[in-house]
Amino acid sequence: MQSQAGLRTKKTPMSTFAMNTVCTIIPALRYRDAPAAIDWLCSAFGFERNAIHPDGAGGIVHAQLTFGNGMIMLSTASDDEWGRRIAQPDQIGGRETQCACLVVSDPDAHYAMAMAAGATIVDGIKDNDYGGRGYSARDPEGHMWWFGSYDPWKAET
Repeated sequence: MQSQAGLRTKKTPMSTFAMNTVCTIIPALRYRDAPAAIDWLCSAFGFERNAIHPDGAGGIVHAQLTFGNGMIMLSTASDDEWGRRIAQPDQIGGRETQCACLVVSDPDAHYAMAMAAGATIVDGIKDNDYGGRGYSARDPEGHMWWFGSYDPWKAET
């Protein structure tokens, strides 16, 4: 656990609502062209298809893509109750309200793969002051992603 000053502190036991499962935090995104986004995320960033549920009209009602023991869920952007709560990056000046961070074993190789697939690089690959090496990129619909070797679970104490 990190304190305000950035120093590692001892984790204290406490009750939690977190389920004992592989991954308890799963980002969910919306894409205008979800089938194309799935293909691109798999080829450019290395995600793997876990479950894809088409909506029968060329879109995706629900999809699950895995990355190691992590997962994202996504669907086709729509003007439904949930969809009206989520803005696409191009609707808010290319900004994001959050960014998924993924831990990779070889950030340089991952960076090269993303570049070859046409990812828009936001922050080029570099060593980080806090440890590890990484970069940030946007996918074709403008969602921001960060990939790097910094593993907060293995940070020095």
